[in-house]
Amino acid sequence: MNRSDSMSDYQQKKENAIMAFSQILTTRTPNTAIAIGGKKTSNLFRDRSQGTVQKLNIADFNTVFSIDPINRVAEVGGMTTYEDFVKQTLSHGLMPTVVPELKSITVGGAVTGVGIEATSFRYGFVHETIREMDILCGDGVVRTCSPTNEHSDLFYGFPNSYGTLGYALKLTVPLIPVKKYVRVRHKKFHDSQTFFAAIQDVCNQARKADGIADFIDGVAFDRGVYYLSVASFVDHAPTVSDYTFMNIYYHSILKKIEDYLTAHDYIWRWDTDWFWCSRFFGVEHPIVRRILGRKRLRSTTYWKIRKFATQYGLTALISRINGTRESVIQDVEIPIEHAEEFINFFHNEIGIKPFWMCPTIPAKEKSFTLYTTKPGQLYINFGFWDSVASDKEEGYYNRLIENKVQELHGKKSLYSSSYYPESQFWQLYNKQDYEALKSKYDPQSMFKNLYQKCVKKG
Repeated sequence: MNRSDSMSDYQQKKENAIMAFSQILTTRTPNTAIAIGGKKTSNLFRDRSQGTVQKLNIADFNTVFSIDPINRVAEVGGMTTYEDFVKQTLSHGLMPTVVPELKSITVGGAVTGVGIEATSFRYGFVHETIREMDILCGDGVVRTCSPTNEHSDLFYGFPNSYGTLGYALKLTVPLIPVKKYVRVRHKKFHDSQTFFAAIQDVCNQARKADGIADFIDGVAFDRGVYYLSVASFVDHAPTVSDYTFMNIYYHSILKKIEDYLTAHDYIWRWDTDWFWCSRFFGVEHPIVRRILGRKRLRSTTYWKIRKFATQYGLTALISRINGTRESVIQDVEIPIEHAEEFINFFHNEIGIKPFWMCPTIPAKEKSFTLYTTKPGQLYINFGFWDSVASDKEEGYYNRLIENKVQELHGKKSLYSSSYYPESQFWQLYNKQDYEALKSKYDPQSMFKNLYQKCVKKG
């Protein structure tokens, strides 16, 4: 299919979506919100009832509409998974500037929900790389928005809105060239001060000179056991490691000083074992891995197991047998100057290990309305996905983290459970500007508002 055919296909899908939205509006009962429908996977960790909603199915916006290898840009549907997107771009020797860690994350989801990965030290968050978006708003109108057109307020307000202002139908995404292989170098540090100083140094060097690093991230395995991983594209590899079946990527960090992966396998290095969360399902055991097979070793498998266990009460049963545990699943950004204080707090008060650390430097000169960060400031993303034994009220440990992040002038992503009181939430996520966007682009509140969607239980 050539580009004109692809754009014709998109126009037809857009018209169908507008018509479907219009039909929902005519049959919508009062106080019934509209929510996205047709998704087969999710990367949200909010275990709560949606309440009464009507579903808008936009699943067919799961297409890469065009790739321009000369100008290195793609037009892609908002429901397209990064697995499908990357497969097509790699065939042209290209990849999106920032590819989130898990294959099932959608392009639209990474923008409205704040995506990050090991190229973010250079390119910032996923939403900062986007050049243009077509967004179906709450009034049923599809608007093209960019940093400079008449809908720039929506462009800068869409990230971190989680479908409460509209849904991205098509996005224009820049691409970067790749080489066949990636060389990864792992370096161990015994104290957090030296570790964060090394991150700052390599980020500064890599942004000034090509070839020093294309990817930077790190893992804390325990207090005093910190690994910084610096990776670069290369044309040749003496050997190539495979972490898609019996070998486990995060285990290799502790064993190897240098490693080589194909570009494809490096991009998806974390997906096979959902970082390290496959261990909760016994999947690190060699026999279990062989039974599952290579094709099932992926984040979507573990997500389905988790969903099944929650839906049918197995999670609650395990809690009654083993004792109450609080789920602590969060990603937070902390300014580099406060990273050492945060990691010490985390070791002392939470104790989850391992956890991920990824540097990001916001790339845009203008801050985004609902996820305000300081342009040019180096932040460390701390990602932790586990649970802690608790005899406290629900949300106690999450609230400790939320308050500490605020104290240290950081930001918390909202893809998982949040426990903010409403007044604190709106102080942090810009109530005045959000309500202005809401009244302009969803004047009849067809979608839930941000607090209802991301904090309330039903």
